[in-house]
Amino acid sequence: MEENVVPHNFSITQAERSALKNHGAFLIWFTGLSGSGKSTIANVLEKELISQNIHTYLLDGDNVRKGLNNNLSFSPEDRSENIRRIAEVSNLMVDAGLVVLASFVSPYREDRENVKRIVGYDNFVEIFVNTPIEECERRDVKGLYEKARAGEIKNFTGVNAPYEAPMAPDIEIDTTMVSVDAAVAIILKTIKKKLKGNE
Repeated sequence: MEENVVPHNFSITQAERSALKNHGAFLIWFTGLSGSGKSTIANVLEKELISQNIHTYLLDGDNVRKGLNNNLSFSPEDRSENIRRIAEVSNLMVDAGLVVLASFVSPYREDRENVKRIVGYDNFVEIFVNTPIEECERRDVKGLYEKARAGEIKNFTGVNAPYEAPMAPDIEIDTTMVSVDAAVAIILKTIKKKLKGNE
């Protein structure tokens, strides 16, 4: 059946959509352990971008798993499929001219590499929120570490499932050393050129 699927070439390009919005379009990918501060930083960053008239969309692990990916488990295979689907959705949004913020544990290097391949390396900014597990566990805002330690949650990253840290992220942030506002300032400085697009 796949051989009968032929993509249609439409007239409007991503560059034209970005020009209409007057800013570049790309994906900002936050990776790190549960409780590291990914979503908190992404949320504040999005508010700052919106204040600069940047059209954004924020994708978050819990929200996506309640909708698009509600049929997936936390097995290694389903984790990979979860990230693949998010990458494809992000790619469509980037094509629409948006700055997409994605906050996902995304524990496997190969899955994150696949995201880069899907959206394009030039359209990808990787942010490793490298907060020590001890701090993530101390926060444990959702009570997940406690449940994982008690054996109530299987395949929980950092406890009974691996996390493969990025080898060369664009930005690395330890929230025990850097405040949320300082982290956002670092990110804004890094993406400044991308935001300008083809100006």
